[in-house]
Amino acid sequence: MVDATTRFFEDLDRRGYDPLLAKSSGTVRLDLHEGAHTTHWLLRVDHGRLQVSREDLEADTVVGTSPALFEELAAGREHGVAALLRGDMTVSGDLRLVLQMERLFPSHPDVSGPRRRFHGHPEVQ
Repeated sequence: MVDATTRFFEDLDRRGYDPLLAKSSGTVRLDLHEGAHTTHWLLRVDHGRLQVSREDLEADTVVGTSPALFEELAAGREHGVAALLRGDMTVSGDLRLVLQMERLFPSHPDVSGPRRRFHGHPEVQ
């Protein structure tokens, strides 16, 4: 069974373009730390065009967190900005990219409003 993190990044890569990031460009590397092991995901954004890889390359922004927390983010059960403010996530580089990337995560099932409507209708994406 594929975990929520892998499913999240594979979906972004398949999507290829997201209008929510049409005005965004840059690279975000996600470092998932578990003991001595770190898993990397690299997201390249070019005016909404998305490309995902598992490369450990330099990035405009580097986000560090645990695999368990990212699973919660990818599943829509946790909010990234809240995790950042609690100190459960670290960010180095361009914080603006992290805030823009937050738009890509699913919202909690109990949330209403424009973000929920957009992510709830795949045909809009």
